[in-house]
Amino acid sequence: QVQLVESGGGLVQPGGSLRLSCAASGSVFSIMDWYRQAPGHQREWVARVTIGGSTNYADSVKGRFTISRDNAKNTMYLQMDSLEPEDTAIYYCNVAFGLKNYWGQGTQVTVSS
Repeated sequence: QVQLVESGGGLVQPGGSLRLSCAASGSVFSIMDWYRQAPGHQREWVARVTIGGSTNYADSVKGRFTISRDNAKNTMYLQMDSLEPEDTAIYYCNVAFGLKNYWGQGTQVTVSS
């Protein structure tokens, strides 16, 4: 049974930092992704990390966010720096396993002064 549990969200001022975690269970996944969904917007892809450590980022977060993973802990991270109000959203981790996509419950990130 695949389970994904996000944590680490919260309220932060513009320019601040947060570190999100996604604890996975049920398998070790070759690819893990972060997505986010802001109020009134569609869910959008944020970043990807492979089991080998290769990474990709959406242009909107490149240079500010860093994705990583600890394969021994089966946990993925998203270090978010220089946060902007536009980063306010629910952040979700995502994996594909078999023929299905799995999502966590999400963690709220609010960037506001």
